[in-house]
Amino acid sequence: MVLGIAFAAAQEKSGNFAWKAPEVGAGAFTDALGMLDREREEYATNLATYAVNLIARERASAASLDEARRYLALSLHLAPRNRRAIVANFQLSKGMVPEAVESDYSPEVLARLLFTRAQMLKQQGGGEDQLLARVFIELSAALDPRNEDAVYAAEVQRLDHGRVNWSDFTDVKREPREAAHEDGDSGSRP
Repeated sequence: MVLGIAFAAAQEKSGNFAWKAPEVGAGAFTDALGMLDREREEYATNLATYAVNLIARERASAASLDEARRYLALSLHLAPRNRRAIVANFQLSKGMVPEAVESDYSPEVLARLLFTRAQMLKQQGGGEDQLLARVFIELSAALDPRNEDAVYAAEVQRLDHGRVNWSDFTDVKREPREAAHEDGDSGSRP
């Protein structure tokens, strides 16, 4: 038993875990999303904070890394330059377990905030708003399974539309750039 604990501690320090950094490409959300930049940044920070604290608490277990990858990916889609998400992603890619950080919200409160914001996004009606509303509803039910409103909405959503396809957020392939843009040309060649 002592050897197992020592081995687990050595794994944690040496970064012996598999981190697959999310690939977000250009991002799922444009300026058409019905959220102000500041609000997007705040949600991104809180989602990344939850991910960091989950990984730290679970000592980078495979399940925590998988779940955190979704939260960090969504964070980067909302705010591509979000400090907490970028730093956590970098540390994880170097085999470091990020240290827990102080959170503004408990998971239950974060779940209520996500659920409430999802309801407002659904009313706005845009395609990106609907997509983010679905994501927020699914996350709110996962964060707080005791929140009956969130769980009911998530289950009805699952029945009507299926689960959120997280690979649309975590494994987005970057669009190849045109050679002209990479070279700095205007695209015309003699």
